[in-house]
Amino acid sequence: MKLDVYKIDGSKSGEQIELSKKVFGIEPNDHAIWQAITIEASNKRLGLAATKNRSKVQGGGKKPWRQKGRGTARAGTIRSPLWVGGGRVFGPTPHTYKKSLPKKVKKLARCSALSYKAKENNIIAVEDFTFEKPKTKQMYDLLQSLNLADNKVLLLVNDTDRNVYLSSRNIVNFSVKRSDEFSTYDVVKADKVVVHKSAIQKLNEGLSK
Repeated sequence: MKLDVYKIDGSKSGEQIELSKKVFGIEPNDHAIWQAITIEASNKRLGLAATKNRSKVQGGGKKPWRQKGRGTARAGTIRSPLWVGGGRVFGPTPHTYKKSLPKKVKKLARCSALSYKAKENNIIAVEDFTFEKPKTKQMYDLLQSLNLADNKVLLLVNDTDRNVYLSSRNIVNFSVKRSDEFSTYDVVKADKVVVHKSAIQKLNEGLSK
């Protein structure tokens, strides 16, 4: 599969670049995509939820009333889980939600997401570009020239350029990632994936192994 390479003014450069079938042309694996996205979301959780059990609730050291003679149920502490204001039984405790995904499954998920975008013609190749200074208008003009101003866009670059990154920070629904650092979710949530020419070459080499 070949893609036309565009200039930053939105015109075609007259050059085409080959997309590896092992990366952009596989049969997508939906389960691998689901695993990658759910694990990424799980790893973002802080796991700070906590409640007090009966040993942690303050007070309750004195027996509320004598054991016998009142005609009511016996009670040993006002911090029993049966009482209002008492401790909680088996409440949440701080713990980690972090999980890991095998490298092969992670690669399969990325290739599956990219293959979906390629089948839907939602991958756009552009010449490598940089800016002399960070300016949001330059990046926004680029999106307009490619008719992407109203889309959620992921820009994949070979090496992160500080000016390119800073120029994109203030644009809604737009993110810049290195071609070796993006996640499956980054691709899935984007409407269009814009890729530097050099980044496509790196993806062809890195994900096809």
